[in-house]
Amino acid sequence: MTTAIPHHSIVVGVDGSTHADRALRWAAAQARLERRPMIVAAVGTRHEQRLLDAALATAHEVAPDVAVTPVPAEGDAVEVLVDLSRNAHLVVVGSHGRGPVRSALLGSVSRGVAGRTHCPVVVCRPRVSGHGGRGVLVAVEAGAASAPVLDFAFAQASLHQQPLTALHCVWEPAAAAAGRRSTTLVSDDRGAGDDAHRRLAEALAGLAATWPDVEVDQRVAHGFVEDVVGWRTAEWDLVVVGRRPVDDARPHVATAVVERAQGVVAVVPVSTGPGS
Repeated sequence: MTTAIPHHSIVVGVDGSTHADRALRWAAAQARLERRPMIVAAVGTRHEQRLLDAALATAHEVAPDVAVTPVPAEGDAVEVLVDLSRNAHLVVVGSHGRGPVRSALLGSVSRGVAGRTHCPVVVCRPRVSGHGGRGVLVAVEAGAASAPVLDFAFAQASLHQQPLTALHCVWEPAAAAAGRRSTTLVSDDRGAGDDAHRRLAEALAGLAATWPDVEVDQRVAHGFVEDVVGWRTAEWDLVVVGRRPVDDARPHVATAVVERAQGVVAVVPVSTGPGS
């Protein structure tokens, strides 16, 4: 695919489904907030023009001042969106919310896109009615790998004028064997001064000065990220996780979070260079 798009646009894929419409509305509102152009791509369907006309009408309804470019595209939806992500600021897709088993069987576009884009991707999954309102939740790793994930999360919290919950997960064989899973997302974890809390504080150091308007709650939980976050994301308006390269030892973490989430998830690609 060789379609040129405005640099740093927000790209959203549409297919006429209610899930794609959810993503379209989220992308339009985000483009309005960030004052960025928007690309609407219709892929994997025989009715591109009809879908694009309807999508443009919806985008203009949500964000009348945003410049929107329609892109009809042929081929595999994942490949098209991954290609467009090379010059994009953000890619936004919908998700049917059927869970990890159905997602794997159906070859979900959102699952494929979330694992391969060159820029952050936002997956808009169905939200549990009556939930949300707690702002942004970001999963924090130790080391330099957390930097782009934290930058994205803080920027979104500031942009949407929301608080941010910074979560660092640790897995210890001894604690796991003892059944230690008492520290969860809803626990009152104010910082015990142990090594895990120290690493979290180090990862967040300096960000308060850069984003003084963002209220931050620091939490440490025991377990893998996908297990701790799991299905407990409905209370947050946005969940942010990092995605390591496909040859990383545990490349499934971001995908697992996306498949279980009960709301909007942003997956930010990170490198695994020295210090990460």
